[in-house]
Order: sequence, then structure tokens, then C-alpha cells
Amino acid sequence: MSKFWSPLVEKLTPYVPGEQPKMANLVKLNTNENPFGPSPKVIEAITAELGDNLRLYPDPEGEALKGTIAQYYSVEKEQIFLGNGSDEVLAHIFYGLFQHGEPVLYPDITYSFYPVYCGLYNIEGKTVPLTDSFEINPEDYRQPNGGIIFPNPNAPTGCYLALDKVEAIVAANPDRVVVVDEAYVDFGGESAIGLVGKYPNLLVCQTLSKARSLAGLRVGFAVGSAELIEALNRVKNSFNSYPLDRLALAGARAAFEDDDWFRATCEGVIGEREWVASRLEELGFEVLPSKANFIFARHPEHTGEALAKGLREQGVIVRHFNKPRISDFLRITTGTADQNKRLIECLEALV
Repeated sequence: MSKFWSPLVEKLTPYVPGEQPKMANLVKLNTNENPFGPSPKVIEAITAELGDNLRLYPDPEGEALKGTIAQYYSVEKEQIFLGNGSDEVLAHIFYGLFQHGEPVLYPDITYSFYPVYCGLYNIEGKTVPLTDSFEINPEDYRQPNGGIIFPNPNAPTGCYLALDKVEAIVAANPDRVVVVDEAYVDFGGESAIGLVGKYPNLLVCQTLSKARSLAGLRVGFAVGSAELIEALNRVKNSFNSYPLDRLALAGARAAFEDDDWFRATCEGVIGEREWVASRLEELGFEVLPSKANFIFARHPEHTGEALAKGLREQGVIVRHFNKPRISDFLRITTGTADQNKRLIECLEALV
């Protein structure tokens, strides 16, 4: 604490990102980064921008990228909002769309940035318990609220909520904004973007960090009604009118334009994920059904803390959450074939 801090800063509990260790020969399966690199066309597009134009500001509205995304999802450019990764987009959502004097609803086991944003913007948050099988029950979201947000697939569980159940939540809350955070949807789920034309209260948030292998570039976006997008633009332009630089704008466009690479890498991740899940089950793990690029699993005879520690000692890093209901689970990012084999070999020795 410092005498120079505001009272708000003293109350904040910041988000803790996944560890980025600097160990040699490390198998890093803790931050849900894509094991396959970005499209070569992305590298070409970024390289082409490395010239005299870097002295000039980028397009503050990102019109070319908006046009590419709009065409890809068959929506209008006015329905697209861009930000520095989906986390910045989410920050603007919490600030611009969720302050209604009633609690914002989100699952009790979910992305841990949601309560952080509630604290930052002095918004009341209310957790809605997942079912015993760690699923979202749409009926639980039929209660007074100032907005609703949930990831689909959920994080850190990886469980996916079918599109008809997503629609049930949106339809049951016509006077409140419902945000579907789709950071992992491309690994086996169906996006809710197709519903935004039907529901003006629906906002879908995505990122290029996961399925398009651009975590280092920081590009996120939201798709919704022009009314919701205008609110986000008002917040953005009162905070930072140039959120994406020239390299990010160029690389992101190229990533969307190379759909073959995108689909091939997603299929590669899905195949490796299913192989790891089957091997874990053979070792006695309970594995939650995942539509993400990670697996959430626990072993009946070993604590999550002990397994995470044992793996680390062998140079394999996974994510362990010391939180109620999930303290015995490990969140394991899908790696390359060699990384996944190393993981299983280490777990065989431990269990």
C-alpha cells in the first residue's frame, strides 16, 4: 500500500496470468497457446508493413480488418468492434454495457478476469453455480441481473454449451446484454455470431490468440448490434483511439484470409486433444468433455497440487487452480505430438 494510491487501487485483486517460465527444455502446457504457428501469410503481411509507414498512425477504426471479419461472418462492419486482445474488449464491455444497478451474472467456475473487472469498475458480480457435472444450466440465468457473461466453451473446464441453450439464455433476458466469450469456440463448438441479427442484446467476443495462433499479436473483437458496438466505440475513443497497430491489423487480416491454414491447425489441435484425453482416461483420470484447446482432468487417488508439482519436477508445466470445487483438477493445454507424449510418460510415472 502507498500513500499515493487511490482508495480503488487498494481494493483491487488483479488477475494472475498463466506463468511464463524461462526453463530449458520445458514442456509448456499451462497457458493455452496454440502448438501450431500462425499462417505463413501472416508473417508475410507483417513483414510487408515493416517500412516507412511505421512512422504513421494506424487506422484508428481498423476499417480494412473490420471488413474482412464482417465478410467472414456475414455481418456488417458496423457490427464489429476491435481491441487489443479480447481482454481489452471485455474491459470496455464491463465498463460500457454492464452498469445497471443490478449484479452481473457469471459462472462460479469461469474465466477469473470477470470478477477483476467487476472490482475495477465497481460493479456487483454474482456467481451462478455450475451443475455437478460442471455445466451451465440456462434456467439458472432467469433471475434479475445487470448483464450476463460466460465463456463458451467455458474456461477452465472446457465444457461447451449447445447453441440452443445459449439462445435460451439470450431470449430470457431481452432487457440486458448477454455476452458470450468465445475464445475457444473454434476447437469444436458453434459460434453464436449467427444469432446477433436476431437478438439486439447479444454480444459475441472472440480472440485471434488461440485458434489463429496470434497470442503475441494481441487482437480481439466483438460482434453485436450496431447499438452495442456504438457504446463500445464511445468507451474506446474516450480511452485509446488507436488500439491496434499496423502490424496487428495486417497480420489479423491475413489470418482470416488463410482459412485453409486455420482449419488445418484447428483439426490438428482437436486430434491431439482427443488422443491426450483417451490416454488420461486409461490412466484413471476423470476428463471433462472439452471443446477447447485444453483438457480439464483429475485423478481419484492424487491431488491436483501433487500432480502439478510432480510434473514440474520433470519439466512439464500445467495449470493448477487452488480454488473450491476444482482444486484437484489440472488444466492441460494441448501441445504438439511430442509434448503430449512427454506429458503422458510423466503422468504414467506419477500415477
